[in-house]
Amino acid sequence: MGRHRKQRVESSPEGSAPEPSPPSSSSSPSPGRPEGEASGAWRPVVIGTGIAEFEPRPTAGLPYRPDTLCDGWSTDRLTVRVASLRGYAHRYDGRPREDDVAVAVHGATGTLVFAVADGVSGAEQPHLGAALACRGVLAQLDAGAAETDWRRTVTAAAWQLFLRVTAGREPAPEDRREAERLLATTLVAGTVVPLPAGGLRCRLARVGDSGAWRLGDDGYERLLAGSADDSAEGVFSSAVTPLPRVPERVESQGADLPPGTVLLVGTDGFGDPLGDGTGRVGELFARVLRTPPPALAFAHALDFSRETFDDDRTLLAVWPRVPGEGAGR
Repeated sequence: MGRHRKQRVESSPEGSAPEPSPPSSSSSPSPGRPEGEASGAWRPVVIGTGIAEFEPRPTAGLPYRPDTLCDGWSTDRLTVRVASLRGYAHRYDGRPREDDVAVAVHGATGTLVFAVADGVSGAEQPHLGAALACRGVLAQLDAGAAETDWRRTVTAAAWQLFLRVTAGREPAPEDRREAERLLATTLVAGTVVPLPAGGLRCRLARVGDSGAWRLGDDGYERLLAGSADDSAEGVFSSAVTPLPRVPERVESQGADLPPGTVLLVGTDGFGDPLGDGTGRVGELFARVLRTPPPALAFAHALDFSRETFDDDRTLLAVWPRVPGEGAGR
């Protein structure tokens, strides 16, 4: 969660030093891939006033955590692209990527299961919390239950954070507080089922402020109720209640997406600059995601540079496929 958000998280430590921020670029190139040599073609897409270029600092400690991950594949019924990358602020100060993502296909049913997490910067090890939550969710969703109990799924993710602190024993109240102090994270989890006539049926649940959208010819439609304002590039509410706290009622939503639309699930590093989708960030992704791009091109677009938007970014995109058009291997 980046510096552009005045983040308030219950139980975050007081007196934390603010993260240093990368400098802004004085130039304002037009959006699009810059011209130049092959290496220049991979420079970030600059939207408006960008962030000045600098060489990222390495992260310290274990486990190894790459700056960027991306993946892309297809089954015979859907296509997936996913990327998660360190924001410019964390590259500048050498902090690890605090977002994480996990996605898989349930072999018996063909259902896509996924989790997207955004570790809370006020915690001491938010990157570990995000990774543990994603893997806890995937283990629960991939069990193949006919109906998803979202509170049970979210509780399973929270339990992974407790186990990290207790090394397997039953958590005491002080262990729960320690897990929150060390590993707090937001979460979006979901399932996607291809529909017989094309399109997708998605079921989503959320703890925190990450988001999900439907992208079609008519623009972006938010699938999880958001607290962003109505501007083209809104900033979300500062109040977040993250895992390992589990709300009494887990926010959930279902939607059927018709053929020709794309499901997007992302952290606020993507959602904040996107806003309502009518600004230049929305225009960029509407163009890039018209058809599934190569996985590296997907990650490259997500690495756009725009002043003040320096948070970690994670985005999952799912397209329906016409049955029989080149099944994935």
